[in-house]
Amino acid sequence: MTSFSHKQGVAVLGIYVADLAFRAPNMPSLGQTIAGTGFAMGPGGKGSNQAVAAARVGAPVRFISAIGKDAFGDFALSLWRRETIAPHVRVIDGAPTGAAFIYVNDASGDNAIIVVPGAASQLSEQDVERERQAIEVAKVFVTQLEQPPEAALAGLQIARAAGTITVFNPAPALDFPPQVYGLCDYITPNEHEAALLTGIEIHNIDDARRAAEVLLERGVGCALITLGAQGALLHSRSHSLHLPALCAGTVVETAGAGDAFNGAFAAGLAEGMSAEEAARLATAVAAISVTRPGTAPSMPSRQEALALLDTHAGVPVQA
Repeated sequence: MTSFSHKQGVAVLGIYVADLAFRAPNMPSLGQTIAGTGFAMGPGGKGSNQAVAAARVGAPVRFISAIGKDAFGDFALSLWRRETIAPHVRVIDGAPTGAAFIYVNDASGDNAIIVVPGAASQLSEQDVERERQAIEVAKVFVTQLEQPPEAALAGLQIARAAGTITVFNPAPALDFPPQVYGLCDYITPNEHEAALLTGIEIHNIDDARRAAEVLLERGVGCALITLGAQGALLHSRSHSLHLPALCAGTVVETAGAGDAFNGAFAAGLAEGMSAEEAARLATAVAAISVTRPGTAPSMPSRQEALALLDTHAGVPVQA
């Protein structure tokens, strides 16, 4: 029997897409053409973004995905090399690497996104099974719903059987097999996703607690609901903690903030932080990310996150 007593780092199952970000004062209506104020292309995809966030915080990271044999795929491979992320990635000839259209309001930084997974839409249970060892040797496994939910379920099942901590980010809020809930040590929806999952509209912390209770009743170990400017709620059967948002400067772009949070949270857990410590680290990483344009490029270093935490009162996070 294989021993997993020396688990290390974070394994992420998800997708990579090329982010095509357009800045404009408003979204055009159907049939309308407007002048934009900016454009940028960069790396994206929730899974890849989370992998970058975890790596920049200091975790060893393995990324499980699929890309096309094209220029966007080459760009992805060069990104992971730079970020010291180990790619466990199937390259599919004849399928495009994923891409995302991102509208960014140039006044508020708010965004709207259309994602086409491309090759990653072909990720299957068999692909995940081939990368079983990458999940089993990790301290923490993270997945989302941009790839097929059957692949996410397979990854969570492997992780649970191996004693790997599981973090499930139900984003986007699509249907998934109900047995996923019972495989989640942590579920990390934002307030909109939590509302769709539970039917409880979230306007304040009390609403978030009620939604978290629903998720616990479905078998989740702990609910960590991100609440934008209201911070985050860490809620389990034994305790409930509201973590206020931190301010790191003027908000430039909110795309990628959730990925920053999830990647940093996983990295904190992987190095042995408590859930509270890891969540506090995640709030700092997310706070810094929104002050910068882009998704993966906006992820801060560990030193930047700890410096921000040092300026705020609260439980210290280990260096």
